[in-house]
Amino acid sequence: MFSQINSILNAVDDKVWGLWLIVLILATGILLTLRLKGLQFSKLGSAIRAIGKKSDEGSGEVSSLGALCTALSATIGTGNIVGVATAIAAGGPGALFWMWLAALFGMATKYAECLLAFHYREVTADGHILGGPFYTIEKGMGTKWKPFAKLFAVFGTVTGLFGMGTFTQVNSISSAINTFFDPQNLWTVTLFGNEYSWTVVIAGVLVAVFAALIIIGGLKRIARVSEILVPTMAVVYVTLGVVIIVANITKVPAALAEIVTGAFGFRAAAGGALGTMFIAMQKGIARGIFSNEAGLGSAPIAASAAKSAEPVQQGLVSMTGTFFDTIIICSITGIVIVLGGTWNTDLQGYAITNAAFMQGIPVAGKLISFFLMVCLALFAFTTILGWDYYSERCLEYLSGGNMNLVKTYRWLYIVCVFFGPYMTVSAVWTIADIVNGLMAVPNIISLLALSGVAVKLTNDYFTKS
Repeated sequence: MFSQINSILNAVDDKVWGLWLIVLILATGILLTLRLKGLQFSKLGSAIRAIGKKSDEGSGEVSSLGALCTALSATIGTGNIVGVATAIAAGGPGALFWMWLAALFGMATKYAECLLAFHYREVTADGHILGGPFYTIEKGMGTKWKPFAKLFAVFGTVTGLFGMGTFTQVNSISSAINTFFDPQNLWTVTLFGNEYSWTVVIAGVLVAVFAALIIIGGLKRIARVSEILVPTMAVVYVTLGVVIIVANITKVPAALAEIVTGAFGFRAAAGGALGTMFIAMQKGIARGIFSNEAGLGSAPIAASAAKSAEPVQQGLVSMTGTFFDTIIICSITGIVIVLGGTWNTDLQGYAITNAAFMQGIPVAGKLISFFLMVCLALFAFTTILGWDYYSERCLEYLSGGNMNLVKTYRWLYIVCVFFGPYMTVSAVWTIADIVNGLMAVPNIISLLALSGVAVKLTNDYFTKS
């Protein structure tokens, strides 16, 4: 039965993440890069310096830093640790190259989508901010496009409930904890007709309980938790990865060469290079978007709630999320995996990354494995929080502001978190890929239609400043 379900999911995934969507996402990033005159490169330094600045102007629910950390809480997670591993395992080291390329152009995409969401946001009757691609589509493209806006909101709700927000995250947390504490599955219990380690069961219950305690508090509580956990764990993870790379610095040039040659199928047998290149491209871009969410339309929901004076300012701050997520954190994960060669083994998901980090510094392998487990658990936990906020806002838009329905949804979301550990790994990631792709389509189309508005707002801002 499970094999049949996986076959169906893989077939759907191949259709959704076919060449057409890859071309659409990359072309959008390239177009926006050209129209914005490479803003993601020329203004990156200014954007990074603006992250910590407080703004007393403009209305909003959280600071620009809080909005960025909320967005990063949903992006820096399993995609950086597990997603990179699954991409390289499926598409080879070349998948990392396509992650980089998608991220560089994706920074322009992230800038534009967050700028537009901030520009078209609304203040609801009870005074809180509501914004995102649904309002960008409805108000920017016109009310006749409202069904298209609702389509995005439907996909966003489903993505949070069954894809990015719940199953993938808690599944990865429980898997990491199980790998560290009970790798041989010596302590097991039978649930739902299958045998699971007690570590999986306990982890699932604890994650669901802690998530409930924070989620019930709403955006401000999620933002406060994210502002503490995200920067702290990002620094710990980056430091850990850099130490391993420096310890194996003589192998880095060969690893980088393997990444570049693998991206274009140069190592493939005659006649098979194009197919190998497409697989690397497909897996790299799909997992890259899963990780940094550029073009997906999720980060603009958080950006629209920021206290900032100008849409352009918030767009610049928001685009740094893609830089930190993929260019820095995913790169560290990918290079460590290629250095260790663990991608080309029988290992899956988190186990690939864990083995690579342990090989990086063998004398402290167990300690490094512990830190990696903690990083993944906290990254994934904050992703659960961030995606609850995103999907709640999508549901609020769909229901016309019915907050009773939103509060009921929170409990359904927590129930999905509880059952996440018992989903199969392959099915979990395939479902996430499918709903990601479906969510991206209406958002990307709106960016293409409203790219002129983004360019005008940008030009007007820099002309005045």
